[in-house]
Amino acid sequence: MKLTSLQSKALAALIAILLFSAVIYFYSSEDTALPKMTVQEKKARFKNLIIPAVDDVYAELMVRYNKVSASLESGSDADKIAKLKVEYKAKSNAELLMALKPHPKSIAIAQAAMESSWATSRFFREAYNIFGVWSFDKNEPRIAALKKRGDKTIWVKEYPSIKASVSDYYRTIARGGAFKEFRKLKMKTDDPFALVKKLDRYSEKGAEYGHELTSIIKFNKFHQLDANE
Repeated sequence: MKLTSLQSKALAALIAILLFSAVIYFYSSEDTALPKMTVQEKKARFKNLIIPAVDDVYAELMVRYNKVSASLESGSDADKIAKLKVEYKAKSNAELLMALKPHPKSIAIAQAAMESSWATSRFFREAYNIFGVWSFDKNEPRIAALKKRGDKTIWVKEYPSIKASVSDYYRTIARGGAFKEFRKLKMKTDDPFALVKKLDRYSEKGAEYGHELTSIIKFNKFHQLDANE
C-alpha cells in the first residue's frame, strides 16, 4: 500500500520519536537503574542482599573444613584430599586447612561494602560481581570495565548469583599467593582487625586498604556478626 505524503511524514516523525526515546533511555538507564536512597536505606538494602549469602557460604565452608580436618586426622578419604590439594595449590595438610578454613564474615561483608559501593556499583548491578574480581579468561562470563588501563581493557567476572560471587571470593582468598600470610594468621586468630592488615595486596591502596576495612567493620558493627561463628 502506497503511503500518502502526510502518512509518510507522520511515520517518519514516529520513527524519529522512537529513536530519540531509545537514545535517551540508553544514556539515562545507568542513572535510573536504582532509585535514589538515603544512606540508611542503601545500607539496609545491602545487608538484606549480602549478609544472608555470606552466612550461607561461610556455613558451607565450615562444614567442609571440619570434615576435611577429621579426614586428615583419621587418614581417610585420601583421594579426595589429594584432589583438594591440587585445587587449592596446597603442598601439605597444614596448607590445605589454611585454605579451607573460612575467614570471619565481618571481613567479607566489609570488603563487599567497599568493593561494590554498598551493592550499587555497575559491576554488582550487571554481573553480581561484589568484590571486583577480575577475569583473565575470555571464555568465561564477564563484562568490561568502562575505564581502561592504558590501552588495555579490564574485565571482571560475571556471576549467576550473589552467593556464587561470595563463594568465588572466598576461593580466591584461599588460593591466591598474595594472601598466604593472611591464611597463616587466620589459623592463629579470628580477630578481623588483625587479619585485615594482611589484605594489603588485595587492593592498590596497600596498607590503607586494611585501615579502611577496619573503619567499615567498626562503624557498622560488622564484627558482631562473627559472634555466632
